Amino acid sequence: MPEEAVIDVSGIAYRFLISASTHRQLPEPGREVRLFSHLSVREDALQLYGFFREEERQLFRLLILTSGVGPRLAMAVLSGMEVQEVHEAILANNPERLYGISGVGKKTAARIILELRDKILKLPPLTTRSASGSPHSSQLRDDAVTALVTLGFSRAVVQKAVVTILENHQAMTLEEVVKTALVSIHNS
Repeated sequence: MPEEAVIDVSGIAYRFLISASTHRQLPEPGREVRLFSHLSVREDALQLYGFFREEERQLFRLLILTSGVGPRLAMAVLSGMEVQEVHEAILANNPERLYGISGVGKKTAARIILELRDKILKLPPLTTRSASGSPHSSQLRDDAVTALVTLGFSRAVVQKAVVTILENHQAMTLEEVVKTALVSIHNS
């Protein structure tokens, strides 16, 4: 289940479902924040989804246009990988990078790539990358995630832990990232 955030707007509280990426970027409770929103309308419910960056909302909207991908699965994808990583996996025709996300199997990953590749190509290139977005740290992140997934951990849990570690400690070796992630995963 995606994380939740309750945002007070002029005395009215709105409940948003948010990705792990958006959750990590939220300020302390009580501080001002701006979220990009998407309203999902179903016969039995109205649900707000919130995103810290427009690029994340844009990818969410593309994902839910994919047959077989609903809002919950789209949020799982956004929680399991950064927007840039999803774009790279789609453009590189690399469904293996999407497999480990909870709910994404081989057929769903292939369908996401098939249906979104042309749409991703039409988007402007992503210019804002996180502090851990350099080519070296991107490779370090991928290597650490692969090592931990090989040990049997869920890709979504591992990616969240590794991204958080690299955001806080940028000058680490692969071995240090893996050890720190193991401690973090076991303590959560």
